[in-house]
Amino acid sequence: MREVKNLSQKEICTDSGIPQGQYSRIENGKVEPSISTLEKLAKVFGVSVSEFFNDNDLQKELNLPLLEKIKLIDLLPEDEQQALLKMIDLAISNKRMKDNLQQIITQ
Repeated sequence: MREVKNLSQKEICTDSGIPQGQYSRIENGKVEPSISTLEKLAKVFGVSVSEFFNDNDLQKELNLPLLEKIKLIDLLPEDEQQALLKMIDLAISNKRMKDNLQQIITQ
């Protein structure tokens, strides 16, 4: 899940308050996390605890419909939300510029 979301172990540990050594052992299957640790990790990943036990492929999350992705954006930290909004604004501006140039060329 961490790799699919392109997060480092350090980011997970910082956001969850779990020591990096402990997280590494959990990720490598050397120890079983407690329920409270699972709850912390679920919050960081923006999923329910039950998602850790699903056999569903995480790639499916990347192919969610647009409205589902928009709902998940609300779970992101504020700075990540702002970065996404800036990227969306940039994409819209580029589209408008291309459309305007195409309109000028065809006139």
